[in-house]
Amino acid sequence: MRAFFTSCAAVCTLLTGLFASLPASAQQQEDTSRFDGPGHWRLVASPYTHHFHYSAEHRYVWAIGAERQADTGWLVGASYFSNSFGQPSGYVYAGERYTGLLHLAPLYFQWTAGILYGYKGQYKDKVPLNYGGFSPGAVVSLGWQLNRESGMQLNLLGDAGVMLQLSHDFH
Repeated sequence: MRAFFTSCAAVCTLLTGLFASLPASAQQQEDTSRFDGPGHWRLVASPYTHHFHYSAEHRYVWAIGAERQADTGWLVGASYFSNSFGQPSGYVYAGERYTGLLHLAPLYFQWTAGILYGYKGQYKDKVPLNYGGFSPGAVVSLGWQLNRESGMQLNLLGDAGVMLQLSHDFH
């Protein structure tokens, strides 16, 4: 488990450096990183996941995590979860949130990409490009900001399922 947390820290550092080196968008007039400046922390919890295809091997899936959301819309985060086969797993990621979809202020779209860890042993082939339990990961989400602090979203987990996620923002 120590190796997992060390790897998570290294990946977070790498992703932050990678995204910080990208050119600033037209909306960003000042010369700063997409992750610098004002923002807030978010705690997330996922109490329910629906699998698209039934399997007797599937176990209860839950997740907890934290994100740092910059006012630019960019975010970095990490989550710890029990995967579909009951294995302790993690996901370290960076991404972006787009608010006000369809001119509805509370509606948002979010994408993340990063490194997944935890699909090992007989389940190593359940995620693509798995090497030693590590594989690339990506999640797209559609959410609703209930109020300034609370939100909920549905995370699409590839072709495996959809996960309900609840969040609390600390401004």
